[in-house]
Amino acid sequence: MSTKSIIILVSCVAGFIILLLINPFVIVSAGERGVVLTWGQVSDNIMGEGIHWRTPIAQSVKKLDVKIQKEEVGVEAASKDLQTVSSVIALNYHLQAEKVNKLWQNIGNNYKARIIDPAIQEAMKAATAKYTAEELITKRSEVKESVKILLSERLIKEFIIVDEVSIVNFDFSPSFNSAIEAKVT
Repeated sequence: MSTKSIIILVSCVAGFIILLLINPFVIVSAGERGVVLTWGQVSDNIMGEGIHWRTPIAQSVKKLDVKIQKEEVGVEAASKDLQTVSSVIALNYHLQAEKVNKLWQNIGNNYKARIIDPAIQEAMKAATAKYTAEELITKRSEVKESVKILLSERLIKEFIIVDEVSIVNFDFSPSFNSAIEAKVT
């Protein structure tokens, strides 16, 4: 092998290693979107699934999951007749794929703790206050729909879409539970 061939080979290998080190490629997996940051500034460009080129050093990509996700929150509230109600609410939601850059810009990656959990708390407390403790049991589907509407209206402003709300559990004070059992028997 000639000296010229060795120099060309070493140059190619060095170039390939440098290319790998600066990592100009980004792979966005299925069910994700990539928010492009150029020098820290959120871009209007959102990367879809697949392999993409990014400008090394200047650009970084934050990946956000746009598949349906679940958040479960325990809520303490008061009914219309001032009974303490403990409940567990499960929310299925997904991020609005074409607006993930706005979500990242306004809230960041901690949207569950900053937006979703407080919204669930507030929606459940507002819905529970409209019903007596007995109605919470007998009109459960109505309560659930009320919570879903309240959550949908609040979360869509932050580019989060509510898919489904489930009231996993209602629990009342021991004295109220005893009164219900006595009434039934």
